[in-house]
Amino acid sequence: MTRALLIVLDSVGVGGASDAEAFGDAGGDTVGHVAEACAAGRGDLAGVRAGPLRLPNLVALGLGQSSRIASGRIPPGLEGAATNGLFGAAQETSHGKDTPSGHWEIAGCPVSFDWGYFPKTEPAFPAALTQALIDRAGLPGVLGDRHASGAQIIVDLGEEHVRTGRPICYTSADSVFQIAAHEEAFGLERLYRTCEIARELVDPLGIGRVIARPFTGADPASFRRTANRRDYATPPPEPTLLSRASAAGRAVVSVGKIGDIFAHVGTGRVVKADGNAALLDAALDAFRGLPDGGLVFVNLIDFDTLYGHRRDVAGYAAALEAFDARIPELRSALEPGDLCVITADHGCDPTYRGTDHTRERTPVLAFGPGVPAGTIGLRTSFADIGASLGVHLGLGRGAHGAPWNA
Repeated sequence: MTRALLIVLDSVGVGGASDAEAFGDAGGDTVGHVAEACAAGRGDLAGVRAGPLRLPNLVALGLGQSSRIASGRIPPGLEGAATNGLFGAAQETSHGKDTPSGHWEIAGCPVSFDWGYFPKTEPAFPAALTQALIDRAGLPGVLGDRHASGAQIIVDLGEEHVRTGRPICYTSADSVFQIAAHEEAFGLERLYRTCEIARELVDPLGIGRVIARPFTGADPASFRRTANRRDYATPPPEPTLLSRASAAGRAVVSVGKIGDIFAHVGTGRVVKADGNAALLDAALDAFRGLPDGGLVFVNLIDFDTLYGHRRDVAGYAAALEAFDARIPELRSALEPGDLCVITADHGCDPTYRGTDHTRERTPVLAFGPGVPAGTIGLRTSFADIGASLGVHLGLGRGAHGAPWNA
């Protein structure tokens, strides 16, 4: 077998990005600061976890050593030899710290241009854009029109939205236009249609994504975002590992939001699921039936959306430990010739100020039957991952990145 499983732990950065200061993120270190908080007794979660961060399987794959390569230190609790695969860290070259930039570069397509962003003002959106959306989507108006935390803004404006029928429009430090609406009061399909219109309207502004953020509930205490999120992304400007595999007739399975991130270009069969555990289940199910030469690409979103953006240290630690417990299952699913790579797309340090992503280096952990233990050092681009997987799958390295297995 020569297959590949690519797992992105959304936002699980390991600090140390050389250009972090330019992004306002000097000192950000997601894994390192979560580990420090746990060691200091600030990561306890009643009935779920307590004490120092415990990630024995990820440590054996090299997570602690990846942190050392990225930031010059091993976080508390992650000491230990890397004995079960190749380990390193990667520096992003793309011009953003957002989801598409990270994922596209991982797949061999760095973002060499500057995204468009909305200013941190109120209102945040150009009046002409807002009015065009109202007119074309037949809306009674919009709420929000500012930078905001997605979880908090539905608490603040959800009841008014349900009462008035005006969707909640907001943005963040990413190149994004987000629309939150109640699945029942506003309607899920209507929300999707509104986002499709918004996608057309923001194209001239260079905005990377429009995101549908549906939620349910009867009041602020019960409002919850659902798994029916949908991203409307601009397509990658160059071939990616996904599109190259699809063009070669390989089986490609995109799990979670991968299909949306790549605007469904070369993403093969798309599988949706809700939450890290279900997403990993779906990825493993797809991988077990994957033919020779195939690729499964999955994003585990909870680290970012549930814990990083919400600055929930204990929840982040618990999610890391839950994933760590699944590593033996991952290893057992790999047959001779298979390769699994675990990495991340950016950071989202839950101890950092604000609620935005943090510009960080990311771990690169590569393992499978016959893969030796050892270091691949600091990679100068996330694209080295796509190049290495391309070589492994017999597709060639692609236009960007330096494979460690050439």
